[in-house]
Amino acid sequence: MAATVKVWDPLVRIFHWSLVTSFAVAWLSADEIKNLHEIAGYCAAALIGFRLIWGFIGPHYARFGQFVHGPDKTLKYLRDIPSGRAERYLGHNPAGGAMILALLACMALLATTGYMQTTDAFWGVAWVQDAHEILANTLLALVIAHLAGVVMASYHHRENLVRAMITGKKRFGTSSDIR
Repeated sequence: MAATVKVWDPLVRIFHWSLVTSFAVAWLSADEIKNLHEIAGYCAAALIGFRLIWGFIGPHYARFGQFVHGPDKTLKYLRDIPSGRAERYLGHNPAGGAMILALLACMALLATTGYMQTTDAFWGVAWVQDAHEILANTLLALVIAHLAGVVMASYHHRENLVRAMITGKKRFGTSSDIR
């Protein structure tokens, strides 16, 4: 058994799987069970609020400063993937960091437009309903892209990233890995 190192703390992992669950419940109940859909949306909004705070005060690998990179570094990482030269990161790689920001922003906007539809000012307003539906579909596309990235990175670096997000541990880094 290869040596492992703790990367993701329990709160990051609980957040991740709770947000997955909230989105799945909201998606599946959207046209069928309004109350469940709304509760899932409120849960997602609360989770996003928690993650924003945890991104500044949480442990090393939970912090935005650790995994959010500029466009140049992110684009270089994406260009290196097809050639197999993409470096291994113990935490999230630059593409993963960009995806986290996209997922958080899209989910926050989705929850906001969902909430807006419950207010007197925006009840039945077409552009709010349209925006909510577009954001839901965009988020689903982002989730699919995220899953594809996880599969690709798992294959490329020969490690199970899904298991790592369950256990919090990844294969111990080598000197060439970025911490």
